[in-house]
Amino acid sequence: MSTISNLDAVRDAIAVEMRLNPRIILFGEGTGERGGSFAHTKGLWQEFGPSRLIDTPVSELGFVGAAVGAAATGMHPIADMMFVDFIADAMSQLVNQAAKLHYASGGKVTVPMVVRASMGSVRGAAAHHSGCLYPWFMHIPGLKVVTYSNPADGYGLMRTALRDPNPVVFLDHKALFGVRGEAPQPDLLVPFGQAAVCREGRDVTVVAVAAMVPRALEAAESVASDVSVEVIDPRTLVPLDMDAIFASVEKTGRLLIADEAYPVCSFASEVAAAVASECLYDLDAPVRRLNSAPVTHPLSPPLEEAVVPSAAQIADAVRELMAE
Repeated sequence: MSTISNLDAVRDAIAVEMRLNPRIILFGEGTGERGGSFAHTKGLWQEFGPSRLIDTPVSELGFVGAAVGAAATGMHPIADMMFVDFIADAMSQLVNQAAKLHYASGGKVTVPMVVRASMGSVRGAAAHHSGCLYPWFMHIPGLKVVTYSNPADGYGLMRTALRDPNPVVFLDHKALFGVRGEAPQPDLLVPFGQAAVCREGRDVTVVAVAAMVPRALEAAESVASDVSVEVIDPRTLVPLDMDAIFASVEKTGRLLIADEAYPVCSFASEVAAAVASECLYDLDAPVRRLNSAPVTHPLSPPLEEAVVPSAAQIADAVRELMAE
């Protein structure tokens, strides 16, 4: 079995789609000849050249706006944000323009673009480079929101994103860039709105997002002698495959959501509310949410470890659910 890293798999997906679609262009800071801050566009400039790999000034507002205009007039841009925290500088373009143009034009204008950004905690990235801000985008009609936990999903979801006629926010977790997994089939496309059951179980459902997925799998293995844990990766947060989550909860009767975003108005809040509404009488215990602490992300590694959910904390939460 050949393996590949998450970073390389998504880069390969972009290259495949750029070969198929000459309208795809990429805007970003240092994403051209330099190959990106994470080497996540390495080799693309050499193949596709400066007319399609466009190095921009340090102005997220500017190049996201340029991407919106390009998309509305026939191109299919990727706006590479580097860190999702910096998207705050471009929220007006994303939320008030990209997300609304199709509706505001009565369906006459499409906005085929991907906003790609890295997110999440890695050792010592601190307050301005560690956010998991996907709940912001989930809140906005007109945006699709994608994240992933393994190379095959990253590859297949990026290819699907680059074929969508309207805006997609595609989020890579920095802690997973180097994680290796089975290399995807070259023709793989992962459809939006289909969750993946990463591990089947009978006793507890754990729904986990991005870097929480491998931690949930580690936790499930650590309690396997006592508890059978089912782990679900939603893959796309919008559209969200609630049917897969409902089916799992109906089977297990218990639900834990592991979500690196802050707890208020989070992905975990949405899933918990939906399950409480639709599966209340299937539950054998209250729904539990495990989120990052609602504090500014610390630079200190010990404090960072205390703030972000770990595999051990997921395992503890599973045990507590079983005791209820």
